[in-house]
Amino acid sequence: MDTDHDLRLVGVGASPYTRKLRAALRYRRLPFRFVVAGSKEAAALPDRPLPLVPYLVAPDEKGQLSRAMSDTTPILSELDTLYPDRPLRPRDPALRFLDLLIEDYGDEWLSKCMFHYRWSRSLDTERASAYIPYTRLTQMQRSQAEVAAQAFAERQISRIGVVGSNETTAPVIEASWRRFLEVFEEHIQTSPYFLGNRPGAGDLACYGQMTMLVITDQTPAEVAFEVSPRAYAWTEKCEDLSGLDVAESDWVDLDALSETLSALFSEIGRVHVPFLIANAAAIEQGSSTVSCEVDGQLWTQDSFVYQAKCLRWLRQEFDILSTNDKARVAKCLRGTGCEAIFE
Repeated sequence: MDTDHDLRLVGVGASPYTRKLRAALRYRRLPFRFVVAGSKEAAALPDRPLPLVPYLVAPDEKGQLSRAMSDTTPILSELDTLYPDRPLRPRDPALRFLDLLIEDYGDEWLSKCMFHYRWSRSLDTERASAYIPYTRLTQMQRSQAEVAAQAFAERQISRIGVVGSNETTAPVIEASWRRFLEVFEEHIQTSPYFLGNRPGAGDLACYGQMTMLVITDQTPAEVAFEVSPRAYAWTEKCEDLSGLDVAESDWVDLDALSETLSALFSEIGRVHVPFLIANAAAIEQGSSTVSCEVDGQLWTQDSFVYQAKCLRWLRQEFDILSTNDKARVAKCLRGTGCEAIFE
């Protein structure tokens, strides 16, 4: 096999979004090489368009590795366009929108849970910061790693305000993590993935955050093992789904939506959607802070430009649906709180 035309995934294993994209490439059965960010192999590749990990470098029509892409959500959409077999995004437009909504929840709300537990709890902070420097260079001297760990922890803790973790929001975040696990525990007993018998982008977005919340970080993992031990098994399974055979019929029937899937959308509408709307309003008003009600409690944090874009993208995706598909989506989301996205 000519591996010169393989994709290159550049990232680190400690990044939930790297895990998400690597699992997607494995499930899609796409030829790729994993390149550790900051390595000499990464330095030989085209630079990323945004200062983020992971990023993907794809060959152009001549086979040259010239196209670097950042941000996992548009990357997954681009991969579905370039490689139509085994797509992560459903071909049914209504189902595709619901998958995008779950993906956004995983990427943008469960990330709040992950960041909160990791960088506001000393036990989890010490554990994460101790190993993360070695993910880029396992040969690093212990003394050098300790300095790097402290610097990294300080940088991450300084970003807590943007992510949304503080004394006011902590109870909301921690309660939402437990409820997600309760919803997950019920739903996965009836369906192996959120939208049926095959994974969507939403599954892998949640999986990426769960690699840290369920497997790596002690405090949220203890909650997970109390509420849903199967969450560990599911998360580990999603690391490599290349052996899973799928068909278009494996997607859920939206005319027969299960109560457990509706419960997931109710959880998204309970916490994620109110924040998205309030944050977008704050950005539009030029406010540096968001203050709103989430789950009946005060939520306050720094406003976040990227998550205002997330809401705009979701609304754009809904706007391009046909009248019939809009009605199908609205029927699925009625009473969940998610309908506020397009009202």
